[in-house]
Amino acid sequence: MVEEQKKQEEAKEETAAEVAVAPESAEEAKPKKKLSAKMEDMIKTVEGLSVLELSDLVKALEEKFNVSAAAPVAVVGVGAAPGAAGAGEAEEEKSVFTVVLAAIGDKKINVIKEIRALTNLGLKEAKDLVEAAPKEVAESIPKEEAEKMKKQLEAVGAKVELK
Repeated sequence: MVEEQKKQEEAKEETAAEVAVAPESAEEAKPKKKLSAKMEDMIKTVEGLSVLELSDLVKALEEKFNVSAAAPVAVVGVGAAPGAAGAGEAEEEKSVFTVVLAAIGDKKINVIKEIRALTNLGLKEAKDLVEAAPKEVAESIPKEEAEKMKKQLEAVGAKVELK
């Protein structure tokens, strides 16, 4: 396995050396930022990884730093903090919602498919989310998008709440 990785790294370095002989006009159009030796080594290491190894690396980083790159839908309204609303804002109509999957219903597979389509989650992540109901599907999203998600999930048999 280690020998295989070394061979892959060498092949990548050879390919990189061939690609490095690019026309000067391309280099002029995109100025390169100077990186430290540590960063250069890290980039070379990542270049040498297979797609499967990169996937495992991403998962390990997500677990290590407790982050997720898989659900961009949940990031849509990050700037607005719904819990920090003042007394004057309480009278106004709520504009940011959290979509909660309350119950799966009879069509679990269809619900999983719809969750995947709405959140860009992988199959395992979507299955885990559905099986953990009641569970938040998306948070801090605009009213229109939340209602659309609710309609789509209810159409496949799920029970959904907007908070």
